[in-house]
Amino acid sequence: MMATKKAWAIWKGGIKDGGGTISSETGVLREAPYGFKSRFEDGKGTNPEELIAAAHAGCFSMALSLMLGDAGLTPEKIETHAEITLDKIGEGFEITASHLSVTAKIPGADKARFEEIANKAKAGCPVSKLMKAKITMDARLES
Repeated sequence: MMATKKAWAIWKGGIKDGGGTISSETGVLREAPYGFKSRFEDGKGTNPEELIAAAHAGCFSMALSLMLGDAGLTPEKIETHAEITLDKIGEGFEITASHLSVTAKIPGADKARFEEIANKAKAGCPVSKLMKAKITMDARLES
């Protein structure tokens, strides 16, 4: 096993009137508030889908950087936005999709090679492998 990372959540109260906090072992998240309003309305705080989106964007960007390096290319910049879709399915909810929008500046890269490597990174990043949701991507190479 290469790494084990930890985070935890504390919830108090009912689903709509309660609330909780999320923390991580690194301290980057320290009692970050979350609740029904931040998840399903426009309330303050974070939510699980936002955190998954951040994890997917970060994981993909790192995987793309690795795979570009393996191809002899060094990115000047990779900017990835992830959009997670939470849908009501039957009696519950399910994350059904993650869409990645990536823009990269990579000296010496051509569009076809960039798209090939980006698609490999989309399929190969550990967070992508974790999800059973449909994962789509728009990739744009800047010159």
